[in-house]
Amino acid sequence: MASHMTANRALQRQRSSCPLQSRRNVQRCSRLHVVAQQAAGSVPPAWNKRVVVPEVQPRDTPKPFSVLGSTGSIGTQTLDIIAEHPDKFSLEALSAGSNVELLAQQVRQFKPKLVAIRDASKVQQLQELIKDVSPQPEILIGDEGAVEVARHPDIEAVVTGIVGCAGLLPTVAAIKAGKDICLANKETLIAGGPFVLPLAQQHNVRILPADSEHSAIFQVMQGLPEGGLRRIILTASGGAFRDWPVEKLSEVTVEQAITHPNWSMGKKITIDSATLMNKGLEVIEAHYLYGVDYDNIEIVIHPQSIVHSMIETADSSVLAQVRGLRQGKACSMACHCHDGQLNNISWAIKQELMHTHALHCACGCFGHPCD
Repeated sequence: MASHMTANRALQRQRSSCPLQSRRNVQRCSRLHVVAQQAAGSVPPAWNKRVVVPEVQPRDTPKPFSVLGSTGSIGTQTLDIIAEHPDKFSLEALSAGSNVELLAQQVRQFKPKLVAIRDASKVQQLQELIKDVSPQPEILIGDEGAVEVARHPDIEAVVTGIVGCAGLLPTVAAIKAGKDICLANKETLIAGGPFVLPLAQQHNVRILPADSEHSAIFQVMQGLPEGGLRRIILTASGGAFRDWPVEKLSEVTVEQAITHPNWSMGKKITIDSATLMNKGLEVIEAHYLYGVDYDNIEIVIHPQSIVHSMIETADSSVLAQVRGLRQGKACSMACHCHDGQLNNISWAIKQELMHTHALHCACGCFGHPCD
């Protein structure tokens, strides 16, 4: 681990030293940060500086889910978890963008009742690829289709794996329909936190983080007494150019920018990692999830990506969530943790399962215990 910086300094560094970051995006992030600061103290966080897992009775039937962004990284990891645990989870609806071949494979495997595809021009191709699937799913298109997937009447929870602000409207629709949220779309809270969080509280909907850093915080905060949290420490890999001298950054190519040294991710988030914009967004998300002031959220550059995040407690102890370089166990955690039994399990998850832990727990928190 190297030097750390406060959230405000992190955003200032992004504005001053990232030649890849466009002026418009920097200004947009700055405006979001200001809005978030103005809203501080007036928005109920998802988990107010501590995590008390609610008591939920174990169930005899699989928990029904829908998945937004099923062909992306989060979506495919979620479907792997559902396939691995058919006694615990079922898939009722899914949405995707334009990867019609992979979407068709998913329809064949899981036979969902509803499928949405954003690209209307791909509908006929999808229908042809799944023409022998029985029963045939209902097919919807565009943003409206994603909304219907998110609030499908037969589901109890939705994994939000859509990139960008496109995930906001389906998430709002899911909350209004009383569906619990496995949150992998950070823009939902960054762009809509002051609206989304009171709405979730109004509808008694639980929001579980399904990304690596915020799932790590969720895990280490369990059992913390009221007033026990002093600060959150988010770790950052440093991105593709963490070891580059400043004078070389003007020579950066697109291919270099979309090649992450540790992770295999989509192009947008890899670029955001290279510019540290992603970490600035995660600071805002942590504020809304856990109710921690911005000055008490810090960032540490940790190139090894083994410590996924930390908290400092009131007695100056530091609690860290540590696992290997496989990222998706955050998804696993999100899928599993709503059983109310997480306080009784060990987080020493087998190494080969590390890739899917956080998403697994976020899903399971809505109905089955973590394994």
